[in-house]
Amino acid sequence: MIFNSLVTSCDLLVIRLPGKAKSVYKLLNGPFGNMKNNVILLGLVSFFADLSTEMVYPLIPLYLTTVFGATPALVGVIEGIAESLASLLRVFSGYITDKYRKKKPIAFIGYAAGLVYKLALVVAGSWHGILAARMIDRFGKGIRTTPRDVLVSESCDSDKLGHSFGIHKALDMAGSAAGILIAFFIMMTWKGEYAYKQLFLLACIPAIASLVMFIFIRETGESCESTEPLHVFQGLKNLDKRLKLYLIVVFVFTLGNSSNAFLLLKAGNVGFDPASVVLLYFVYNVVSSLFAVPFGKRSDRIGRKRLLVAGYLIFALVYASFAWAPNKTIIVAAFVLYGIFTAMTSGVERAFVSEIAPKDLKGTMLGLHSTIVGIALLPASVIAGSLWNAFGSVVPFAFGASLSFLSALILAFGLPQKAGKKVTA
Repeated sequence: MIFNSLVTSCDLLVIRLPGKAKSVYKLLNGPFGNMKNNVILLGLVSFFADLSTEMVYPLIPLYLTTVFGATPALVGVIEGIAESLASLLRVFSGYITDKYRKKKPIAFIGYAAGLVYKLALVVAGSWHGILAARMIDRFGKGIRTTPRDVLVSESCDSDKLGHSFGIHKALDMAGSAAGILIAFFIMMTWKGEYAYKQLFLLACIPAIASLVMFIFIRETGESCESTEPLHVFQGLKNLDKRLKLYLIVVFVFTLGNSSNAFLLLKAGNVGFDPASVVLLYFVYNVVSSLFAVPFGKRSDRIGRKRLLVAGYLIFALVYASFAWAPNKTIIVAAFVLYGIFTAMTSGVERAFVSEIAPKDLKGTMLGLHSTIVGIALLPASVIAGSLWNAFGSVVPFAFGASLSFLSALILAFGLPQKAGKKVTA
């Protein structure tokens, strides 16, 4: 009932659009309005949403430590809880997506939570308030990611999955880069707690823009409730062996992949000031945005496995660099390599799961992938924070590098050679 109301509201909003806005809508959904445009539109939704989020995200660990006196261990607990909540919710949003076959309204609810998150940051008066705000944000992330990914996968040709996810990821990371750059310039001119709160308010503007983009997005597939049982457990039992192995590898890898907050803290410890830390995060996002489409297209040609293995090896090098970085130059290079890793794996792994998941359980499988990440993410950040407190910053990054290297070996020698519809891995 709620989903139907949301869809109806969007339709009524289109009817009431002013002339110029309605012309834009007709352009996007008229002669040129095939489903492939959904990929671009969904990318723009992520562009504005990530612009909003990344205006504040790199400042959260700095805000916690400088304003509220949080320790690295506490930052790890907060980020671990928040990120785990997001991932754990994705399997449920995936099931609802498969059950009701309405991706657009579910995604809209998730993106709307991002706006509430920014407002919650403004009123937070302690680290408890920041934790609550982060949980709201990650709740929205958990709700929206799976239906959005299903929309992307159903809005393109089957042999263009990697390319389409690459386009989406490029726009996603471009928005992140733009948000970080805005945060950098603001941090260079504004000072103190007041600057943080002003930035949180400014971040609401692109969050609203991301919600407006939903007017132009088309639903894909049938939009009626499935009357047939989904047989989720039977589907899990009969999963492709490649997907089963990959999900195990994802769990192992994520145990060493702690929150990005630790990368930012490490950069600060090496000698970068808060504004420069934000700029480093900008470099990471720009690199990822630039390479996401080329790597996505390449995965369509050579298979997903090779890129995933190479990506995990690069991640191991990145964390080893953070562990033993002798100077700032190595830290800068590590952020660049981290962007390449994200471009090689983020869209590719979604394309991989999408193409070998059972058709009627695509949303559930994409959600399950993210849920497995969530199960490992909380202990990953808690372990990293605890190791940092007990032994310094070298040990948690060395631990992450080791698990990533192990994951690359398992994929390289354990995953069957056939890793795509038409090409070998």
